[in-house]
Amino acid sequence: MYGLLVSLVLLALPYVAAAHEDAHAHMAVASTGSTALGAAAAFDTHGRLWLVSVRAGHVLVRHSDDFGKTLSAPVPVNTDAQKIDASGENHPDIAIGPHGQIYVTWVQPLAQKWASEVWFASSTDAGKHFSEPAVVHHDRTPITHSFGALAVDGSGRVVVAWIDSRGMAAAMAQDKPYRGLAIYYASSTDGGKTFGIEHKLVDHSCECCRLALAPTPDGSIAAMFRMNYPGNVRDHAFALLSAAGEAATPQRVTYSDWKIAACPEQGPGLAIGAGDARHAVWYESAHGPAIWYGQLRPGHKPQYQLQIGGPGARHADVAVHADTVWLVWNQVDANGYQLMARTSRDGGKSFDPAMAIASSASAVYSPQLLVHDGAAYAAWNTASGFRLIRVAASAERTP
Repeated sequence: MYGLLVSLVLLALPYVAAAHEDAHAHMAVASTGSTALGAAAAFDTHGRLWLVSVRAGHVLVRHSDDFGKTLSAPVPVNTDAQKIDASGENHPDIAIGPHGQIYVTWVQPLAQKWASEVWFASSTDAGKHFSEPAVVHHDRTPITHSFGALAVDGSGRVVVAWIDSRGMAAAMAQDKPYRGLAIYYASSTDGGKTFGIEHKLVDHSCECCRLALAPTPDGSIAAMFRMNYPGNVRDHAFALLSAAGEAATPQRVTYSDWKIAACPEQGPGLAIGAGDARHAVWYESAHGPAIWYGQLRPGHKPQYQLQIGGPGARHADVAVHADTVWLVWNQVDANGYQLMARTSRDGGKSFDPAMAIASSASAVYSPQLLVHDGAAYAAWNTASGFRLIRVAASAERTP
């Protein structure tokens, strides 16, 4: 099982390989004849749930009008089957535009070692048909363009960010050192019909930890991502993605000083609340494997920092609505997986005790928190099927 194998590797093996080599050795590719667990979900303004997943070389979109109890017949986004990376921290992504547009991204591995491209397609007719898929980035060099993340800002701008190896490739050509990879992003202001030239967000990112994108109350897009600081320190940074492509100013936001000569494949989660409160969850193992919650203060240690999970805890996410903050993560043990949750009713200053809200004996993917009509739901794709689980607030648990 994916999660169990990663847990055992992180807990038991020394990290002796170079970061880029080791990270990509863990990347599994969904071939045209396989099904992968990588998936993502989103609610539209009418409460319809949209789900994107991968099967047999096709990106598939389905919807549900009963909170995931039943799903519609799948609509293939890409007509021609292709290799699609949909395991580990790579997964197709989905977002909803202001007028009900459905936006989808995914990553296609290429024939060259570690080379890949980020693809995009959209639907303007409620998912009945999708546009001809196109590569987001203008750079078509056969290098890494991977771990794509998708978001829509308050003006309807579509933003796609990804991990990119062009900086490392240039450094290697000049026999110069280069830590990790880099993060680039591109924007579309015409509903995804065209994307502008991509902009570099930062050099020296971690090689294959997922990126977290979150809309802010003022209508922009925030990003949180793991860095590769000098000495192989794998802490996180935060930045705002400019609509005009102005140079961003990423700032460090976690300070565990965890040194590891490999990518842990454990990306963060991010949600922006009222008053620009930057709620985040992240994994680190400086003093043993742990998941942490905190409110980011760029350039300073997080506020209200709290360890929410220990050994066996993986792949957390966070969501916020008003003063309620929800956290979920996978907990692996000898019996399989539990979906764990904690809830705060005071803006993240304190949380209820952790509780299991679902379990699975089969393999699972990273949980994703969605908020609709003031309530939170965990989208959880498992080898036994997709599940949407309501995450009750603390008051709802009182007998």
